[in-house]
Amino acid sequence: MAGKLYIVPTPVGNLSDMTPRAIEVLNSVDLILAEDTRTSGVLLKHFGIGTPTRSHHKFNEHEAAASVVEQLMAGKVMALISDAGTPGISDPGFLLSRECRRHGVEVETLPGATAFVPALVNSGLPCDRFVFEGFLPQKKGRQSRLDQLKDQPLTMVFYESPLRLLKTLQQLADVMGSDREASVVREISKLHNTTHNGTLGELVEYFTANAPRGEIVIVVAGRAPEANVKVDKYAAFKGKQAKV
Repeated sequence: MAGKLYIVPTPVGNLSDMTPRAIEVLNSVDLILAEDTRTSGVLLKHFGIGTPTRSHHKFNEHEAAASVVEQLMAGKVMALISDAGTPGISDPGFLLSRECRRHGVEVETLPGATAFVPALVNSGLPCDRFVFEGFLPQKKGRQSRLDQLKDQPLTMVFYESPLRLLKTLQQLADVMGSDREASVVREISKLHNTTHNGTLGELVEYFTANAPRGEIVIVVAGRAPEANVKVDKYAAFKGKQAKV
């Protein structure tokens, strides 16, 4: 009988955001696959979870996925966690989930913490429909991706590091206009959680004077629809008639 893979979100900030069910699952599985066993070790120790762990990260997931699926098919029950948030959302997880699906192994993802949802809602920008872009390409394809997003009508959500935040805000302003509404949310659920709202131009000015720190989510308004202007298709004809 095949085993099962649980995908378990972990807190993005405050450890109190860990759900009782997540703790229960991590205590019950045979093995925990962790993005960084040292980082996860702090979390697991805090909640008294003694389940064995093994590294599963973006540098080894292609090679490790086949072995993990093989063990799952043999009856093992495992959980996948990332350093913070929900695995698969800008973190390792998609590849393993896909391979489990291909081989008929059950996957169950628990609801829980992820950074972009509170940042999106907190921004005050429309969130009934949105696009999640994650991290923009660092070099190749970055400018072309920004150009593609210029006319996106939906609210856009990006992840960014503090070292690249100012550069990214400036590039967004150059492509989308410095008057485009946006929000920068940092340190979600942590002690110094802050939200800065304004135009892209205003945010560039603010973060030029105030170096950012911590994990960052950028939320940018979609392009506003152009005003509908009624055109009188008979205007030229009327002008000619008036001269007669």
